Amino acid sequence: MTTARFAVVGHPIGHTMSPFIHLRLFALAGIRAEYEVFDIPPENLLYEAEHSLAALDGYNLTIPHKSVIIPALAKMSEKASLYRSVNTVRNGSERCGWTTDPFGFLQALRAEGIPLAGSVTVLGSGGVARVFVFEAVLAGASVTIAVRDQGLERAAALCSAAKALVPDAKVTVCTFSQLAADNRPIDLLVNATPVGMFPNTGCSPVDESVLRRSAAVYDAVYNPAETALMAAARANGSRVLGGMSMLVYQAVESHRIWHGSQYEKAAVDELIRDALQEMQRKFSE
Repeated sequence: MTTARFAVVGHPIGHTMSPFIHLRLFALAGIRAEYEVFDIPPENLLYEAEHSLAALDGYNLTIPHKSVIIPALAKMSEKASLYRSVNTVRNGSERCGWTTDPFGFLQALRAEGIPLAGSVTVLGSGGVARVFVFEAVLAGASVTIAVRDQGLERAAALCSAAKALVPDAKVTVCTFSQLAADNRPIDLLVNATPVGMFPNTGCSPVDESVLRRSAAVYDAVYNPAETALMAAARANGSRVLGGMSMLVYQAVESHRIWHGSQYEKAAVDELIRDALQEMQRKFSE
């Protein structure tokens, strides 16, 4: 029986959760496969796409490779083209690229019953914030992009890009201090910053004045499982969701792309719980 070969590619790439998640999904689908970890500097990526990576059936890409890989691709999905970002490649007669970030985000919210609607505030203006802002305006939400003072220029560019995508989109930009001084309710607060990520786990990007008026809070950080932001939001009565579910649903979508697999929600929920436990074990070593 043939063993399929897949991998995750990054630089640097240390305590990645990808092998744990993907090997479980292969097992659930009854597919015999290996899932390796490749540490490839970005300046070598296009060469390796034609050599070591070409020997694989497919692979995932993480920072800093999501845009570097694009010249090596024959085709890109509509979303990958929109975001100029690829995190899943399928080899074969043609090398094709997808981004599973939007699916992971939307499916994580959907599985938890959190609507992407009404007033949505996104903290940050980087690559993952772009996904959250674009998907929110595509869903018809009214979006506020909140950033530090030094991030206003990039946030303004993201705001303009969102309005170019959806001309009648309601998108505004503010600073964190302006957000704290506001008193309007927030249906969904989304953290797209690394604030609170391991090992700086005691930090939160916003204080309780913002959380008290946030009906739901999604934190894209998945390590730790419960960030300071999530703990404070929970204490204030908000619905709370962490980033591991998005990570797992991104992987689920990769498997649909690679070999058409579908997974029951109960199996995915169990994988999310087990991945959180595995992450805690890995980072306590």
